[in-house]
Amino acid sequence: MVGSTGIAGYGRAVAETGVKEHEARAERLQNATGALATAATAAMEEKLPWFGKLSAQDRSWIGLVAQSGITAFVDWFRDPETHSSMPTRMFGSAPREFTRVISLHQTVDLVRTTIEMIENTIGDLLPEDDVPVVREAMQRYAREVAFAAATVYAQAAEMRGAWDARLEALVVDSVIRGEADESVRSRASALGWSGAGTTGSADVTVVVGRAPSAEAGSANVADAVRHAAREAGCDALCAMQGDRLVIVLGGTSKPVEIVQNLAGFFGPGPIVIGPVVPDLMSAVTSARAAVAGLRAAPAWPAAPRPVQADELLPERSLSGDGHARRQLASDVYGPLTMGDGVLLDTVSTYLDSGGSIEATARAMFIHPNTVRYRLKRVGEITGYSPANPRDSFTLRVALTLGRLLNPEPGSYVL
Repeated sequence: MVGSTGIAGYGRAVAETGVKEHEARAERLQNATGALATAATAAMEEKLPWFGKLSAQDRSWIGLVAQSGITAFVDWFRDPETHSSMPTRMFGSAPREFTRVISLHQTVDLVRTTIEMIENTIGDLLPEDDVPVVREAMQRYAREVAFAAATVYAQAAEMRGAWDARLEALVVDSVIRGEADESVRSRASALGWSGAGTTGSADVTVVVGRAPSAEAGSANVADAVRHAAREAGCDALCAMQGDRLVIVLGGTSKPVEIVQNLAGFFGPGPIVIGPVVPDLMSAVTSARAAVAGLRAAPAWPAAPRPVQADELLPERSLSGDGHARRQLASDVYGPLTMGDGVLLDTVSTYLDSGGSIEATARAMFIHPNTVRYRLKRVGEITGYSPANPRDSFTLRVALTLGRLLNPEPGSYVL
């Protein structure tokens, strides 16, 4: 903390010495600042390999900070009580991008090198009696500089984190609204998104669920989601949108398994996984299905958590999702109309007969084994088994929608 016990203690020590003697010592130290600044730059070039690799402008910024630190130390040495904030202010001479040029570890090396240089050089620049006093003051001052450097980097990290959170929310919102373009891809890349995770797969899926309680904190949840996704080998973009939490996963070929590990970050209620798409530019398809699935999920209380959006096709179609209606009609009803249409007639009669194979056989004047064979073919073609209650519901809705969209038998069109 600036103005801490160390600085206050040194102020009392100054007060106990002769004022004129201390002022004379401070004046001699002031006259040596030019030589100290030159020696500091030379020490950085000699002892810090990374310093010489920086651009001329960046080296100039760092040199300015070092010179500012030496000047600030002299002012503080002269009057510690009046200049107690000098350790923090010394970093104010560098632009904000300074924290992006060198890391905190490099800053510590820079401060250490400068202090060692001063301790080794003041013996040649000041009288022998001044050296112990200046060295003791430098040790006290160095501690405050270390705290100041940590503060500068902490503030920069907070600002960068807040900016990244806003940028991430903008990217997720663009995906949801179907405005993903090259600029969105570029912004996602700036957030560390590669789209392939560690699995090498470029598959992308969007997951939507209720937001966690306010006590959990949206920033903490987003960080935890990204960490958990990385542990699973995926990239993740996360954003709160009102009362829902949206996660865009990249590099996942098994989204259900991964989302099961992320389920604890969502609030109570359904979690819907959109279909897998090739890349971020196509993610609007997955997002649209996931959002529609979240809206329709209450109609299926027994739905698994998480549930895939395609498992909610009948509920989505009943809730007004035109994409789900067309998908059921094209993927389920359409294939059953091909050929002579016997599969469509068989499954329709089977559903109308309450799921009885014998009743279906009697109604169609065919053998029960023929019914079984045709129903098996229906399951192979559509992916829905008529004998399964949930699948039979999906088939009934698909047949109804197909007839509405294509009323003429044998005239199915997309």
